[in-house]
Amino acid sequence: MSRSATSTQRSPGRVSFLLVTFAFLMAMLGTTLPTPLYPIYQQRMDYSQIIITVIFAAYAVGVITALIGFGSWSDQLGRRRLLIAGLALAVVSDVVFLSSPELVPLLIGRLLSGMSAGIFTGTATVAVIEQAPPEWQKGATLTATATNVMGLGLGPLVAGVLAQYVAWPLHLPYALHIVLCALAMMGVWWAPETVERPERVRLRIQRLGIPDEVRGVFVPAGIAGFAGTAVLGLFTAAAPSFVQKTLGIDNLAMIGVVVITLFIASALGQAGMRFIPERKRLIVGCLILAVGVLVVGGAIGVASLWLMLAGAAISGAGQGITLRSGLGEVVGASPKDRKSEVTSTYFVVIYVAISLPVVGLGVTAALTSLVAAGIAFSVIVAALALIAMGLLIRRQRRED
Repeated sequence: MSRSATSTQRSPGRVSFLLVTFAFLMAMLGTTLPTPLYPIYQQRMDYSQIIITVIFAAYAVGVITALIGFGSWSDQLGRRRLLIAGLALAVVSDVVFLSSPELVPLLIGRLLSGMSAGIFTGTATVAVIEQAPPEWQKGATLTATATNVMGLGLGPLVAGVLAQYVAWPLHLPYALHIVLCALAMMGVWWAPETVERPERVRLRIQRLGIPDEVRGVFVPAGIAGFAGTAVLGLFTAAAPSFVQKTLGIDNLAMIGVVVITLFIASALGQAGMRFIPERKRLIVGCLILAVGVLVVGGAIGVASLWLMLAGAAISGAGQGITLRSGLGEVVGASPKDRKSEVTSTYFVVIYVAISLPVVGLGVTAALTSLVAAGIAFSVIVAALALIAMGLLIRRQRRED
């Protein structure tokens, strides 16, 4: 019996659930590895803040390309094939980063890393849920979303610690990630396939759209999601500059601590949603997000590390709540035959938010100062969150 056939006949269970979850964690960890390394690239290659934010933005282009291009392929080709392809792209991205610190390789590396993340965002979330044994099904969705967020948070911490306390800062993090991805590939290959491949494979590009009956829910949820994800972009792209240039801290590991604080809070926010009435979740998330981002702006203005950490924790919790509750409301309001279309549209909005505002931050910083740009960014994002909250409150009053 072939190895492939054996894995197909094997039933999902605890081991395969853990293996696929590990693969998800490793894939997302790789996407944020460069975050604490940007100051080294800037110093060695004399890159401006605008160049750094453009390098970061290439990641979002890769994610959106993968979401639209390959979003539905795992239903045809199988979960394992797409997950292994996503890990392979992550490895190629690492190899490109290892090859040169020049601008073009960095852009290509970020693009490939984004494509890996785009594949995993949809496919791995479903795969983790499908691999969960019956007794773990209730927590499978939270596990998938928390794994996504924690992988993003661990990347800067791992790279920051290695760059600060070990050798070869622009090589060791990527080399380690290649090894971890190889282990993850073996785990995915061992896990059972949960999709029966059709006799005739039909690969198509994911259609985007918002049905009229969903628009009233989608607009405030999309604005809230945009604001929350813009904060993630701020921390994963610009945190190194704020920590070093504004706070005066040169320790690269501290950059990882600041970033992972945001992502831990996001995971906790998603887990703590059950304590908030379902009808109020998105409104509460918007309010927490607005407060947190204003605290971040204050931290930039007064150059306070502790205030920055507090802002990261508060805005992270708000981001987690707005993202998960917003997606839940959008999916819940969508017609059954258009859920995939609406979900993909929502994620495209999210990933535009992770790059476009950050590029604007880089341009504003070049024209004014990093402090002024950071404060302006915080005020604008807080305003977006409050606008979304106002729209939600008005819609609920109309429904009542």
